[in-house]
Amino acid sequence: MKLSAGMKIMAAFPSMTAIAVVAGFFATPASADEQDARRIFQAMSDYLASQTAFSFNYDAALDLVTKEEQTVTLASSGTASVARPNKISASRTGGFADVAMVFDGTTLTFIGKNANAYAEVDIPGDIDNLIDTLRDTYHRPLPAADLLMADVNGELMPLVTDVKDLGSGVVGGVECNHLAFRTEKVDWQIWIAIGDSPYPCRYTISTKDVTGSPQYTIVISDWKAGADAAVGDFKAVIPAGATKIDPADIADKLPENFTLLGDAK
Repeated sequence: MKLSAGMKIMAAFPSMTAIAVVAGFFATPASADEQDARRIFQAMSDYLASQTAFSFNYDAALDLVTKEEQTVTLASSGTASVARPNKISASRTGGFADVAMVFDGTTLTFIGKNANAYAEVDIPGDIDNLIDTLRDTYHRPLPAADLLMADVNGELMPLVTDVKDLGSGVVGGVECNHLAFRTEKVDWQIWIAIGDSPYPCRYTISTKDVTGSPQYTIVISDWKAGADAAVGDFKAVIPAGATKIDPADIADKLPENFTLLGDAK
């Protein structure tokens, strides 16, 4: 660390006061807060990885930026159930979508309820592979996909350049630790339940390289884990008369007045 002019002067007069002040520059509360934030996040990651089954409800808000640089928000709600290592089901209902997906470890099935259509994709493997394939190949990220990975800390922390412990907050009546992180392209915050079950209660991602810094926020409720988790048999139920289509065609159909800025979605 390069000493400022003021610090050089204090170093020349080594009184106890000067030593204490200089020491404060090197051992600031922020440094301790960063270590604590990393510890809390690691504990959440370890907790999630240890759960063989869990389920939750969620409310999500996705910002879109129009060509007029106006930010508008799409709201949706849904459910998710996970059985590690390779089963997941999720649903999402909003103004422009009513979709469900089921993954049984071999086949992923999308069901577009409002379109009475479905699609099937062979993706053998675990949940991590499913998330990567959906994001990279089909451009359909799962709700809170980062938080469903087997090693959340290992996936997210290598990209982090700044860490802050913002104290406590309350989400849906649950007291949480509030942490903030920065990467080159996004800022993100997370609220983690305090106690023996440190699950994520709220997760917000802000995109820095898109005009308007649009956000995606997911708020989790009705968290259940282990024997209490609301998981089924992970078998897709295709509506009678549904038409089989290409997976790329199962998507939100926005009205014409939602003209987006560039590729922001």
